[in-house]
Amino acid sequence: MSVMELDPRTALSFPKAAKMLLKETELRGNVRRATETIQAKRRKLVAEKDDWQELRESARQIRAHVLAHLGAYLEEFERNLTRAGGTVHWARNAEEAQAIVVSLAKEAGAQEVIKIKSMTTEEIHLNGALEEAGIHAYETDLAELILQLGHDTPSHIVVPALHKNRAQIREIFKREMNLPELGSAPEDLAEAARRFLREKFLRVHTAVSGANFLIAETGGICIVESEGNGRMCLTLPDTLIAVVGIEKVLPRFGDLEVMLQLLARSATGERMNPYNSIWTGVRPGDGPRKMHVVLLDNARTEVLADKEGRQTLQCIRCAACLNACPVYRQTGGHAYGSVYAGPIGAILTPQLMEMKHGQSLPYASSLCGACYEVCPVKINIPEVLIHLRNEVVKRHGPLAPEAIALRMVATLFRSERRFRAAQRLGRMAQTLLARRELKIVGQNVGQADWGDSQWIHWLPGMLGGWTRSRDLEAIPSESFREWWDRRSK
Repeated sequence: MSVMELDPRTALSFPKAAKMLLKETELRGNVRRATETIQAKRRKLVAEKDDWQELRESARQIRAHVLAHLGAYLEEFERNLTRAGGTVHWARNAEEAQAIVVSLAKEAGAQEVIKIKSMTTEEIHLNGALEEAGIHAYETDLAELILQLGHDTPSHIVVPALHKNRAQIREIFKREMNLPELGSAPEDLAEAARRFLREKFLRVHTAVSGANFLIAETGGICIVESEGNGRMCLTLPDTLIAVVGIEKVLPRFGDLEVMLQLLARSATGERMNPYNSIWTGVRPGDGPRKMHVVLLDNARTEVLADKEGRQTLQCIRCAACLNACPVYRQTGGHAYGSVYAGPIGAILTPQLMEMKHGQSLPYASSLCGACYEVCPVKINIPEVLIHLRNEVVKRHGPLAPEAIALRMVATLFRSERRFRAAQRLGRMAQTLLARRELKIVGQNVGQADWGDSQWIHWLPGMLGGWTRSRDLEAIPSESFREWWDRRSK
């Protein structure tokens, strides 16, 4: 099984995949450099905004309001898009969405389609479904094109090929575009991609996209991007098919004023995305002749019903949490076994899988809270992680190791007598495991003495999971309560 399998139903668990990827030093270096660059740009531009926290709170309230009235806003969007000449399709799951898109592409007589970067189409594995139907999809986003030509998978929500460096990209283009003399400068690579894609833009008449936002008030879809490929896919084809998660709707056109300021700064460290396109229905002589929007549920309704987990749907896919996450920066995105990597993937993927798959992902976090601090819509990711860990334990039943261990701890903590007995047994059990360590007692490295504390570096069996990655301080020879009792006498 490949560590790059991005299907939670068949992917390796996070611990197994992460252990393999930690050996990929080049990949880890690429990820570290890319995320540090994006974070530095983000910090600089966020500092420019005196009202940054007010913007975050406004965005949180808008997204929370939408989720509380989601049905009404989706119906409003459908009415307004239909009035503008578009067509809305409803898909309960990935299979229905695939079937709708394949049917629409065949209806348009398409043997090829051009695609705007879309995490939603990745989520439903649309490219594979199109290929099975004899329809070839061309990715037009530069990063997605690199991955498609390199037979690779995304590792980041906004910068899906950030695990690739320039030399690797050059080799892919030389091989797949038959350009043996291709230079290594960024301009050379960009020009090669431009020439390759321009022919597709001018020849292929059906496009598939996602959407960053749906606007209920107007029936429009908003797509933000940095290269202009999205604008090409919106304006040149005769048929446009957008696959969009139902949570992406906004009530009013004016809400974009808040969202676009937050999205660009959080995602790429820019004040504004270079291309912000809003497409509403069809109009003679301008853009596509047919416009379809496939509204995808795919377990989002179930997520919405979870009072604690529903805030996950507030996400605007900026990936700021990935860039800030110390776990993601060590493993990269492939370890998560899903198109949604990092902290947001750790809470979104299991919920979209109705907690049947991806159960190791809520544990792929140190709960440091960095993701919450940078989230532009204030999703409390650590809170949801803890909630999902609880759900995992519940699903494993009362005989799950975690459940048994916690019941034992609860039994000990409910009785002072049992707690003190456990402390005494613990001191006896650790006799062969605990060791004193030298500590520096002065500025000179040579000045060292044995410390007062003892540490455990190895535990047997299942307990070894703790000491494989951290040390455990031994139980002290006397507890505070024992010291206090002795002192009082």
